[in-house]
Amino acid sequence: MKFSADCDHVVVRVPGKINLALRSGPRRPDGYHDLVTIFQAVSVYDNVRAEHAPPGEISVEVLGPKAAAVPTGLANLAGQAAARLAAWAGAEHRLGVRLVIEKDIPVTGGMAGGSADAAGALLACATLWDLSIDSARLAVLGAELGADVPFCLRGGTALGVNRGDQLTPVLSRGTYHWLLALDEQGLSTPAVFSRFDQLYPRGSQPLKAEQSICDALAKGDAEQLGKALVNDLQPAALNLRPDLWEVYSSGLELGALGAVVSGSGPTIAFLCRSEAAAIELSVQLSSEGLGHNLRRVHGPVPGARLLI
Repeated sequence: MKFSADCDHVVVRVPGKINLALRSGPRRPDGYHDLVTIFQAVSVYDNVRAEHAPPGEISVEVLGPKAAAVPTGLANLAGQAAARLAAWAGAEHRLGVRLVIEKDIPVTGGMAGGSADAAGALLACATLWDLSIDSARLAVLGAELGADVPFCLRGGTALGVNRGDQLTPVLSRGTYHWLLALDEQGLSTPAVFSRFDQLYPRGSQPLKAEQSICDALAKGDAEQLGKALVNDLQPAALNLRPDLWEVYSSGLELGALGAVVSGSGPTIAFLCRSEAAAIELSVQLSSEGLGHNLRRVHGPVPGARLLI
């Protein structure tokens, strides 16, 4: 597959994700954890714009909420993605790019914002540089950067194993409506895994896919899905941030079908029966002074896509 652009810049839109299920094994000797997870891409997006730059020059600018907290240049995962792709093409001294990331996915929110930007950069640079590279190879390059990057390229709903980077599509019928309770104070993924290791040194036993979630998705049964949501990292995240318990429990008491901490948190995703129910839950939580930053989203949605 050859990506090509008709102009001097391209823009890629890439979604964030929710983990409907996340099971973790113990820490491996290499420092990683074996994971079994079911991803769903949802309608909160970052846009990655790629423009030509002088040969060998890669720069990254970040715009949007909490942009100052996001690294730039090659310290940014998107910059690393561009460099990795140029090296793969054997043209790291001939290719250059200026990346501008417009962020809307929460920063350090457990929704794969950094991985989404890396996925967007891979697709944007492959197109801008007119490279002959297929989607499977982009996913391989993405997995070298981060376990969530291949899913951000793919989107939809998928089962991830190993580090979460080996993907299998999951049949999912219907549209699911979510209310996200975002939090200004992010959570460090390494810190959450470290606390998980302290709480559960043997990890999740047994480590397997959640069949109840797969069954619910195949039937389009939101109520069953809400009851089946699970995240092994949730106790660790809530242990580090006990203040999130009130939001979590209140959302369930006010009628959410289910709730789960997304990834390593601190974002809490409430599954709602409908868009109207998500609006009502948002109003109720706000009226009680909870969830100062609430966002309604739906899923599943496609992964990284060219806008221009």
